[in-house]
This record gives sequence, structure tokens and C-alpha cells, in this order.
Amino acid sequence: MIPAAAPAILAERGLADRLTAIFWRRPRLLLGILLAPPLIWLGLVYLGSLAALLLQSFYSIDEFSGVVKQEFTLKTYAELFRAQNLDIIIRTLLMSAAVTLGCAIIAFPIAYYAARFAKGRWKAVFYLGVMLPLWSSYLVKVYAWKLILAKEGIITWAADALHLSMVLNAVLSIPGIGGNSLSTSWIGTFLVFVYIWLPYMILPMQAALERVPNSMLEASADLGASRSQTFRTVVFPLALPGIIAGSIFTFSLTMGDYIIPQIVGTSARFIGLAVYQLQGTAGNIPLAAAFAVVPIVIMLLYLTVAKRMGAFDAL
Repeated sequence: MIPAAAPAILAERGLADRLTAIFWRRPRLLLGILLAPPLIWLGLVYLGSLAALLLQSFYSIDEFSGVVKQEFTLKTYAELFRAQNLDIIIRTLLMSAAVTLGCAIIAFPIAYYAARFAKGRWKAVFYLGVMLPLWSSYLVKVYAWKLILAKEGIITWAADALHLSMVLNAVLSIPGIGGNSLSTSWIGTFLVFVYIWLPYMILPMQAALERVPNSMLEASADLGASRSQTFRTVVFPLALPGIIAGSIFTFSLTMGDYIIPQIVGTSARFIGLAVYQLQGTAGNIPLAAAFAVVPIVIMLLYLTVAKRMGAFDAL
């Protein structure tokens, strides 16, 4: 006769085991617990600050006493259309557009080579070369460029050594964009902006170009298309979402930057610098908030267009 087996004795379940069982049966509960802290942070800090910013922009400041009047008014937004303030907005938009265009022109051949030809070790070299400038201090890079572009800088020295001083002086004498030196001209501001934001254009553009299938390029060649025709009808349309995705970074970052215009270029203000000075030394919080709303509205419109063109697929 076979003796009966003793009943199995299970160890007492601890708190961790019970919680694991609850989360396994209710995965949405676990998802909610994980998402709650960042969503609360986003709601309170980011969206809350935006709401406070929008509210401040509907206030006005007493021109005699300098005290903020907490009364709903559109007077502050009307001040944006004054000549000096409208010049700031137009100047910022023109520089942002020029920087975005310059980054796109420089980044495209780099991204195309990395996407179509760089393999293995050279691909790693490409990523290292693009990402390495991002590892250094922002201020260090800007001040380094100020020295490079200065009248006694390396560019002026190289122009003198190559007997190209007349060319450099001719460029600096161009009305509207020239100056006493590159470091005090709009050209210098443009060059520094392009250098700082270029990696943000290269990476999404390279990601978009890598998605272009070789079969489409081969089919275009088989149908007798030249290289220029293939670029216009195949490569560029498929790379356009990546270009737009990169332009989101370069355009928005240029609009909001207030450090580069203080260090390099003329004393003319951009939106970021205007907000910095108005809420700081001037103490005009309502006008600073109204200025800050301008790039937010522009970028919302820009993002709407970019989404329709499939730019987010290349991020």
C-alpha cells in the first residue's frame, strides 16, 4: 500500500508578491502609477507656467508708477505692433528662417553621405563627429566663436595671410548685415547660430534619408532618370519630412535664444533677448509675457503644418 502524499505547504506570500499579483491582473493600474508622477510634473510645472504666462500677458503696466495692473486688457498685445517691437519680431523671424535654411543646405550633403555611403566604423565616426560638439559647454562654444570672429581673430588673420582682406572688408561693408568685424555683425550672429544648431538638423535628416529604399533609386535609374532628376523626384520628396523635423529644432531654438545675440553681433534685440531684458532689468512682466507668447503661437502653427507633412515620422 502506497502511503498518501503529504499536502504541499506554500510559503506565506509577502507584500511584494501580493502587489505583483495585483499589477499582473490589472496592468492599467501599473501604467497609471508609472505615468502619474511625470504627468503631474508636466501639468503643474510646464502647463501651469504656460497658463501663468498667458494670464500675465493680459495684464498691463502703469507707465507712471511701473506697477503691474491686474486687469484684463489687450493693451499689452497692442504694444507688440509698435515699430520697435514689431522690428524685434520681424528680425527674429528672418534670422530664424535664414539659420534654418543655412543648416539645411550644410546638413543635407553630410546627412546624405552618412545615410548612403558611411558603413561600420565610418558610421560611428559620423555620429561621434555630429554629437561631439553637443558635449561641450554652450557658453564656451559661443565665446570661442566670438574670439574666432573678432577683428584680431583667426579668420581675419587667415584673410590677411591669403591676401583676401579686401574680400572680407567688402563683405563687412554690405549694408544691413555687415559691421566693424564679423563678431559685431549679423553675419557673425548667423554663423554662430548655424554652428550651434547644425547637429539638430543633421540627425533627423540622416534618419529620413536612411529610409529611402535603394530599390526606388535603382528603379529611377532603370527608367532613364538622371541623377538630378532622381534627386528632385525621389530623394528630396522622401527626405522632406526629415528636413522639416530638423527645421522645427533650428527655427524654434533660434527664436528663443537670448545668449548668442548678447555675445555676438549687434546690439539689436531678438525675441528671447527682449523677454530676458523686459522681465529682468525693465520689470515689464506683461510685455515680456506677450513677447513670449509670439514664438509659442508661431511654433504651434509650424508644428501643425509639419505634422501634416509627416515630419514627426523622421524624429
